[in-house]
Amino acid sequence: MKKTLLLISFCFSLSYVWGQAPYSIEIQNQIKKVENNLFGRIILNGKADNIHDRMAFFRVKGLSIAVVSNYKVVWTKGYGWADDVKKLPVTTATLFKPGSISKSLNAAAVLKLAQGNRLDLYKDINDYLKSWKFPYDSFSKGKIITAAHLLSHMGGLSVYGGFPGYDAKSRIPTIPQILDGVPPANTPAVRSLFEPGLQFQYSGGGTIVSQLIITDLTKQPYEQFMLDSVLKPFGMKNSFYSAAAPAQNQLNKYAMGYTRDGAKVASTFNTYPEQAPLGLWTTPEDLAKFMIEIQLAYHGKSSKVLNQQMAGLQLTPYIDHSATMGAFIGERKGEKYFFHDAGNEGYRGLYYGSVDGGSGIVVFVNSDEGTIILELLNSVASVYNWKGFDQPKNINTVTIPDAIAQKYPGVYLYDGKIAEVTKEKDGLLYWADGQNCRMYFTSHSDFINLEFQTEKSFLMDGSGNVTGYARKLNGELRVPATKITRVDTIKANEGELTAFGWHLLETKRFGQAIQYLSRARMLYPNDLVAISSLAHGFLFNNEYEKAIALYQEFLAKKPNEQVSQKTLIKNNFDYFLKAGLSKTVIAKVTKDLQL
Repeated sequence: MKKTLLLISFCFSLSYVWGQAPYSIEIQNQIKKVENNLFGRIILNGKADNIHDRMAFFRVKGLSIAVVSNYKVVWTKGYGWADDVKKLPVTTATLFKPGSISKSLNAAAVLKLAQGNRLDLYKDINDYLKSWKFPYDSFSKGKIITAAHLLSHMGGLSVYGGFPGYDAKSRIPTIPQILDGVPPANTPAVRSLFEPGLQFQYSGGGTIVSQLIITDLTKQPYEQFMLDSVLKPFGMKNSFYSAAAPAQNQLNKYAMGYTRDGAKVASTFNTYPEQAPLGLWTTPEDLAKFMIEIQLAYHGKSSKVLNQQMAGLQLTPYIDHSATMGAFIGERKGEKYFFHDAGNEGYRGLYYGSVDGGSGIVVFVNSDEGTIILELLNSVASVYNWKGFDQPKNINTVTIPDAIAQKYPGVYLYDGKIAEVTKEKDGLLYWADGQNCRMYFTSHSDFINLEFQTEKSFLMDGSGNVTGYARKLNGELRVPATKITRVDTIKANEGELTAFGWHLLETKRFGQAIQYLSRARMLYPNDLVAISSLAHGFLFNNEYEKAIALYQEFLAKKPNEQVSQKTLIKNNFDYFLKAGLSKTVIAKVTKDLQL
C-alpha cells in the first residue's frame, strides 16, 4: 500500500513539475524533438543538446516555454524549479518577470489610446502630460518629442534602463520624481541626449514618460488601465502589472530570480514604480496570446485590442531600421520576425514570432543566464520548419595537450576591445564582452566559442611564444588580436578597461585589477565607474587609505546626485558580500563613508 501511494505521489509530482496538459502523440513527439535538439550556431561533434543537460550546464533553475504554430498555442511546458530552496516546480501557470517585454504591452496601450483618438502619436508629448512636463533644452534643438518617438526609442532620451527598484525600507518616489531624478529616486533624470528622431537610443526613461501619459490621460492607476484595457482583451488572464511585492501567501505562484551562480536575487520583490519598462508579471502562454493577436490584427483577421493600422505600427520599423513602436523586426533570408527580449536581474526572456504564418515561441528563465533561450529558439525553428533559419554547422573538436594549452592564457587586445584566456580545471576559458566562454579546439591552435561567431587561431613567433590570435568572420580575415605585455601602454576603447577591471574584481585578482583600472582612469578621467571600481580594488587589496580617497572623489563628482552615488556603492558592496568578500572591511568602509 505504501509503495502504491509513493508511486501515485511520484506521478503527480512529475505532472506538476512539467505542468503539461495531455497532448496528442504527434505533439508529444514534437516536444521530445525540441527537447533533444538544442543548438547554437554550430553543433559540436554532430550531437545536439538536451534541454535538461543545458539547464544544468548554465545553472538555470527554472524554465517555461510556449510554442505557437498556425496562430495557436500548440504546447506549453515548465521545467525545473520556481524556488530551488522550497523545491517548488515550474508549471505553466508559474509567473515570471519578463522585464523589458513589458514595453511591448505598454506600447499596445498607447497605440490603443491613439486608436481611440485620445492622443496623436506625432504631436508633442507635453500636449498630453498634465502632472509633469518634459523640460526641453538645447540638446533637443527645438524639435518636439512625440509618443511615436517614445515607443520606438527614437526620442534621444537618457536612462537606458537597469532600474534597481526599492526595498522594503526605502521611500518610494513618484513618477515625476523619477523623471526628474530627485530623491528618493535612485536613477538619474530623464533628459535629452540629442535631438529626437536623429538615431536609435534605447531608453527605459522614455518608456516611463509614456507611462505617465497613460495615467494622465486615463486618470486611472496604470496597473488598472493595463489590466482592463490591454491584458484582459488580449486574453492574458494570468498577467498583471504591479509596482508592489505580492502578499506572502501568494509567493508560491512566482518564479524566484537567480544569479548566474545560482544565488537567489534579493531584488525579486522590490517595489518598482517604473511599471511600463519592467512591471509586468506573466506566463509564456499569456504572452503568446498577445503575440498571436498582433499577428492576426496585422493581417486584418482580428481587432480585440488594436486594429490593423495600429498593429501594423508594432510590426513596422519607425525611422530606425529595426525598432518598431513596441518591438523589433529582423529578417532571415527575406522572412520577417518580430521580437522583444528581457533582462531583469534574476530573469531572462524572449518572445519571437513570424510576421506571416502564425509561428512563434515564448521562453522565460529565472536566471541571469539566458543563452539556453536562443538554443531553444533554434530548436523550435528547426522542428517546425520555420522559414529563413539556417541549419547549424557541424564542428569536430580535438583535445590539446597541457604543454600547448599552458601557452595560451593571457590578456589580448582586438579592435580596441579586451579579451582574456584563462586555464581552469575543465579546460581553457575565453572572456570578452562580459562573457566567460569555453574554448573548443579544432586543431592545436584553432578554436571557436559558441557565443561568438569569429573563428580564431593562435599566432606565435619564431621562438614559439604566443603573440596573439588571428580572427576570421564568415571566411574574411579581421584585424588580429595582440597579446598584452605592458598594461601602461594599452589603448582600449572607452569602458573596455573598466569592464575588464570589474571582471578582475569579480575573480578576486585585486592587484591586477588595480593596474587595469588605473590605466582606465588615466585614459578616461571622466569615467566614474573606473574611479569607484579602482577604489574597490584598493579596498580589497588592503590599501585602505587609497580606497577611501577614491570613494570620496567618486561621491564628490556629482554632489547633487550624492544619494544616488552612495546607492551605487552600497549596491556594489552588497554584491561583494554575496561573493564572499570580507564583511569586516565592508562594514568599516560603509561606516567611514556614512553609507
